[in-house]
Amino acid sequence: MSLATKLRRVRKPPPEGWDLIEPTLEQFEVKMREAETEPHEGKRKTEINWPIFRIHHQRSRYIYDMYYKKAEISRELYEFCLTAKFADAALIAKWKKQGYENLCCVKCVQTRDSNFGTACICRVPKSKLDADRVIECVHCGCHGCSG
Repeated sequence: MSLATKLRRVRKPPPEGWDLIEPTLEQFEVKMREAETEPHEGKRKTEINWPIFRIHHQRSRYIYDMYYKKAEISRELYEFCLTAKFADAALIAKWKKQGYENLCCVKCVQTRDSNFGTACICRVPKSKLDADRVIECVHCGCHGCSG
């Protein structure tokens, strides 16, 4: 779905400052389209969605940084982006909590999606794992987001 289509779906004009973030969001939209149409022969079933998860994370992190870290966009524009689903509100809510500042995706902290009712392997601190062991999240391909 293109950026213009998402804007029409919201049915109200974007707030002041939209022209500041629009080019970057357009670039993320192009990357997302490329990731969706990328051939998936030879990949595992779980690996197909990894590029989509990464782009989704980058886009949400961009809007989060523009509002909370750099303070370059207004609260009205931030709320507009969340309402129009340009950013993941649940993921941003987790980033605000201590210990989840670098969380890759919300799926990694949902215990119902794991076999043993625990968080994902990428949430285990690297100091607690073997140094020569390569970890890779099944959900999004993350190599460790706990720090």
